[in-house]
Amino acid sequence: MSRKVLLIEDEPNIAEAIRFLLTREGWQVETHGDGMDAVQVIQDAKPDLVILDVMLPGKNGMDILRDLRELEDMQNLPVLMLTARGQSRDREMAENAGVSRFMTKPFSNAEVLTAVRDLHAQASRL
Repeated sequence: MSRKVLLIEDEPNIAEAIRFLLTREGWQVETHGDGMDAVQVIQDAKPDLVILDVMLPGKNGMDILRDLRELEDMQNLPVLMLTARGQSRDREMAENAGVSRFMTKPFSNAEVLTAVRDLHAQASRL
């Protein structure tokens, strides 16, 4: 069973930390740092899971998520959204856009691993 994560995050330190963490857990991790072409990159990569930052250059994570959910083959793709702004309004917008899970920065390694494992397990049952 493939375990492929596409991480869309423009902060190199955060991207590297998450990539390192998940790779150590046996995940294949691809990273991308630009929101403008993120939907196309996700479609091409065909990941099992997407970790998506809200604040990205070119196009924000909320718009990317909405665009993804409009594509038939992307409606059940697990998306873990990361944000530095944890206001309830942001969480509500993400839920309305179809996010699978929402996580506020800073987060612990354990939180990320738990979220990724949970989302992957849920998706495997679909």
